[in-house]
Amino acid sequence: MNARQDFLENDLGTLLAPGESGDGFSAARGLLLRVVADVPAYRQLLKEQGIDVAGIATPADFARLPLLDKANYVRRFSQDELVFGGDRARCDFYAVSSGSTGEPTFWPRSAADEYPIAVRFEQVFRDMFKAHEKRTLAVVCFAMGTWVGGMFTTFCLRALAEKGYRLMIATPGNKPDEIVRIVEKLGPDFEQTILLGYPPFLKEVIDFGRARGVDWGRFHPRLVLAGEVFSETWRELMAERAGVEDIVHFAASLNGTADAGVLAQETPLSVAVRRFLSKHPDLALEIFGDTRLPTLCQYDPANRYFEIVDGTLAFSGDNGVPLIRYHIADRGGVMACDVMLARLAKAGFVAPEAFRRQPFVWVFGRANFTISYFGANIFPETVSLGLEQPAVRGFVTGKFVMEVKEGLGDKPAFTLAVELAQGVTAEETISDLIAESVLATLRDLNSEFANYVPTDLQRPVVTLYPQGHPDYFPVGVKHRYSR
Repeated sequence: MNARQDFLENDLGTLLAPGESGDGFSAARGLLLRVVADVPAYRQLLKEQGIDVAGIATPADFARLPLLDKANYVRRFSQDELVFGGDRARCDFYAVSSGSTGEPTFWPRSAADEYPIAVRFEQVFRDMFKAHEKRTLAVVCFAMGTWVGGMFTTFCLRALAEKGYRLMIATPGNKPDEIVRIVEKLGPDFEQTILLGYPPFLKEVIDFGRARGVDWGRFHPRLVLAGEVFSETWRELMAERAGVEDIVHFAASLNGTADAGVLAQETPLSVAVRRFLSKHPDLALEIFGDTRLPTLCQYDPANRYFEIVDGTLAFSGDNGVPLIRYHIADRGGVMACDVMLARLAKAGFVAPEAFRRQPFVWVFGRANFTISYFGANIFPETVSLGLEQPAVRGFVTGKFVMEVKEGLGDKPAFTLAVELAQGVTAEETISDLIAESVLATLRDLNSEFANYVPTDLQRPVVTLYPQGHPDYFPVGVKHRYSR
């Protein structure tokens, strides 16, 4: 059976039976054997390191295989050497990474690689939004073109429509005026409208529409998000502005990379768990090992095999370029579904009646967006939470750039460039409100900041910029939160 047939005939209507869905090792070992047999680059790598794949029989054995990354694997070998059969002829499309951590990377893929990933979209559209029953308008708000988000998402959505989902797709890309025009024109014909894009951009779209008098609630909007960690306060804010009351089924985040598509996705269960933990920070710290709240998803272990390496994630999975123990440098962890629910039950969490018993994976995001100030790590998620407080959130879009500025004769300063919401004029009172809100949030949630940074240097220096300012908030590119 080929990938397309497998996708079309696979029925997600039945939730997994009680009991865990397995750890995925058997599937990962099967992939390993195929890769060694048919991918020249990986076969050469193991030969150089003197590793005989016949000796890889357990997860502990698997952990002895080399960790892969762009530098030691993807950029070392030719693209032909990285794919099955040593020939890109089996592929027909390039996915291009955003280049947010350096030079953009081109990943050859085929339609056969996308159908297994379309299952992740199906799980979201079915379990979160009931799109198999509701007439649905899906609006792709990722940038269209060579970058992976827009084209990849569109393919997966068309696969859902092919499978019989009551789905129509529009692809305006990252143009707020065109997105709003499409929603107003087409939205009334559908039972729900789903916007797919990056969190800060979709907030911009919602606010852009509100400023023009759009009543979002009448379109029954839902969100599919990717690329960034956001807080439960942000989810609540977006639901409020979109006119949605059912927060658990309002927005779903995808955890993915250009390297391998979607790795995991938020589910009604994972959202309910995350919202519970946002109100039980001590338990969240116990489970995640951090005071910050990560993106919390569930994943199919037969599709992606996760490992924890020194507190960071590595995965194995089949793609245009199949990857074994690929190290994505994201801090995070994994936990079996039953183990997670047992720990939460002790604190009073009640699971929904029906859910998929897939394991959990959590991701804190890439360390390259973090800045160090007097030895304290400042994370963009914490600053975002400061900007989402009621006193300031009406003035800003949610985008910011944080920097540590030092001069030979000056004391160092923690600075924030903040993008103003449409129609808001820069005023000193707004800068002061933002500075105080971010400062209070950092002191409350970041013990390093509260204890390491001298008190007189803790208050951020805030500079306000209009929307789309070319120096800090250029339009049409993936936003960076630190310099």
